[in-house]
Amino acid sequence: MTIAEWIVYLAMIYAAVGVLFAIAFIAFGAGRIDAAAKGSPLAFRLLILPGAAALWPVLLKRWLRGSTQPPVKNNPHRRAFQEGMQ
Repeated sequence: MTIAEWIVYLAMIYAAVGVLFAIAFIAFGAGRIDAAAKGSPLAFRLLILPGAAALWPVLLKRWLRGSTQPPVKNNPHRRAFQEGMQ
């Protein structure tokens, strides 16, 4: 098996796991990590399905942690702004 075949094989595994995760996430997890998604219609949940499939490691981490708030950005621009406000 060549390197290219391995890369394609791993990408297919990543995508398959992502689709399985996304189905579970839109059914049970979206409302738990985002209050705005609670009680959202099926159309919204189907709309976020591709993104949930692609970003499944990040969403799984937030879901397992029970995070309900988005992460706080900590970059040089934000730190400079906060220092300037003090």
